[in-house]
Amino acid sequence: MACRIRKWEMSDARDLAEALSNTKVQDNLRDGLPYPYTEQDGKDFISDMLAADENETFAFAVTADSKAIGSIGVFRQQNIHRRTAELGYYIAEGYWGRGLMTEAVTQVCRHVFENSDIIRIYAEPFAYNAASCRVLEKAGFKYEGTLRDNAVKNGKVIDMKMYSLLKVER
Repeated sequence: MACRIRKWEMSDARDLAEALSNTKVQDNLRDGLPYPYTEQDGKDFISDMLAADENETFAFAVTADSKAIGSIGVFRQQNIHRRTAELGYYIAEGYWGRGLMTEAVTQVCRHVFENSDIIRIYAEPFAYNAASCRVLEKAGFKYEGTLRDNAVKNGKVIDMKMYSLLKVER
């Protein structure tokens, strides 16, 4: 099974709601997402992503089986970090463990490096999320270190890991 990234379409809202109305998915994401996640929540998110400055926000649907199965985005930072961007992503639970997110990460990084002045993309997965760390490693990201007691998720203080990919390394 292959995946590809593409611009969001309003018709993706139902697939988005299905993927994000899963606590196993949300447990690996930052806080702030509604639960359950509704189709209207998906439409609002898609509208925001389609309206975003394309040189600041690189947001895509991850697709397979003719549907949106996840989300991936690269978000430019500010000030002295203006040529650095943060990567975030998730995939519906039914598609875990198939290598699809690694392919999506590879595709989005290639797109950002080829179509912007970004020189560094980083990601900060929760340290307990071994699958996400493995996705980054398989996509060529380098482990930079552990950010100790860096977040509070589900009432627990947790570590995060720092990974990065440089334009000159790809």
